[in-house]
Amino acid sequence: MSAEAAQPLSEAGPTGPAAPGRRRGRARIDLRRIGRAALLGATAGPASRDRLPDAIRHVAEAHRAHYPDADLSVLRRAYVLAESSHRGQFRKSGEPYITHPLAVTLILAALGAETTTLTASLLHDTVEDTEVTLDQVREEFGDEVTYLVDGVTKLEKVEYGAAAEPETFRKMLVATGDDVRVMSIKLADRLHNMRTLGVMRPEKQARTARVTRDVLIPLAERLGVQALKTELEDLVFAILHPEQYAATRALIAADALAGDTLGAVAEQVSGVLREAGIAAEVLVRPRHFVSVHRIHLKRGELRGSDFGRLLVLVAEDADCYAVLGEMHTCFTPVISEFKDFIAAPKFNLYQSLHTAIAAPDGAVAEVLIRTHRMHKVAEAGVVALGNPYATVPEGAGGPEQAAEPATGPGGRFGTASAPTRPGPAGCPGSSTGSSPPTTPTPSGPRCAPTSPRTRRSPSSAPTAAPSACPPAPPASTPRTPCTARPPTAVSGRGSTAGSRP
Repeated sequence: MSAEAAQPLSEAGPTGPAAPGRRRGRARIDLRRIGRAALLGATAGPASRDRLPDAIRHVAEAHRAHYPDADLSVLRRAYVLAESSHRGQFRKSGEPYITHPLAVTLILAALGAETTTLTASLLHDTVEDTEVTLDQVREEFGDEVTYLVDGVTKLEKVEYGAAAEPETFRKMLVATGDDVRVMSIKLADRLHNMRTLGVMRPEKQARTARVTRDVLIPLAERLGVQALKTELEDLVFAILHPEQYAATRALIAADALAGDTLGAVAEQVSGVLREAGIAAEVLVRPRHFVSVHRIHLKRGELRGSDFGRLLVLVAEDADCYAVLGEMHTCFTPVISEFKDFIAAPKFNLYQSLHTAIAAPDGAVAEVLIRTHRMHKVAEAGVVALGNPYATVPEGAGGPEQAAEPATGPGGRFGTASAPTRPGPAGCPGSSTGSSPPTTPTPSGPRCAPTSPRTRRSPSSAPTAAPSACPPAPPASTPRTPCTARPPTAVSGRGSTAGSRP
């Protein structure tokens, strides 16, 4: 919900202060262009009723990128209701209010949210700020959309007084316990409000930033929505700590003018993987402002390789370990930096291999190794899983193939396991039985042993446990070992002359 809704204000400027620049992030939409398209679409007459309104074409394109077979008619109906309900309302920045639900919906569409979530996000302020009622939403869009809209609707201050805000969060958390998509909409809503917070009074900015820092950013971390969490952290950092933010921004600007240290290491890694015959995409992933600030506090003077990390994307889980072996063979590994979050995922579904390598020139680069599917889940968290309560047809490859998730078992509408619980069914810590995993996991169904593991004595010969995993492919032709690796390993960042002082 936006705190910026208002009736037309002639004194409000067309835009607020520009949002602080960042090195990375999704492309921003032109809110003024969307506002004009929304107003023109509302007055285009009957000829425009059978086609998709221009104002939501960018939403439709982002949605079709994840769900090619999605039915967009429900989005058109939701937009028409939202636009007609918010007509005449403007934000404090002077933009038509419909630009806010459109921006929230675009954020979720870019993350891969399914159609039901996008429909609710278009309508998320109609019950709170207009004459539309929950009964009208239920009659037009069904119980599932109504539950999501009701979950993010604020309680009235007239009725609850000073307790309205904490009671609203309590209500939202209860609703999230039944359907995690409620919090997804709230996080996207807060992100757009933080992006446009410059038009508010400084004390209002600070109060909103503190609530975001203390409540919503930890929830984004819990749900694994890293793309929203990092941008929220940067926006809060700029408001609550402007001097430290400016200093960090200056460090990043100075590094941009220096040599591309990580780019050179990425080229070396790409060459090693090509020589090994491993198909992989090697990218340089810049750190966001808060991450650079934390690294600066921890390590003091920063090197060029401290402003980012290498990201290696592969197709299959087994390829992750193949990449790890090649990198530890051809470069000096920093042993203390190795972590395996594929075998033991984090509580928020995050999976990846973490390591660090020392290049021949002494540069130490942190490396993330994951599959494309793991990367999607790492960025979008539970949003990338689509509808966690929809029944996935047998043989389906994941939420991308469930273009139109229907109201399925789970949460308020049935019984199902918690959507945020990591790991496959039947594993310790899961909420289901001992049957083979069939529910969506960050990397798809994971093979599980057909019999429980048994502890063997040190003297006994190692035996291979029976497994439902497919057999390993035949070994490839041996190649000449690489010679790029220095003779000794690094046990920590200060263990060799070539590592960090």
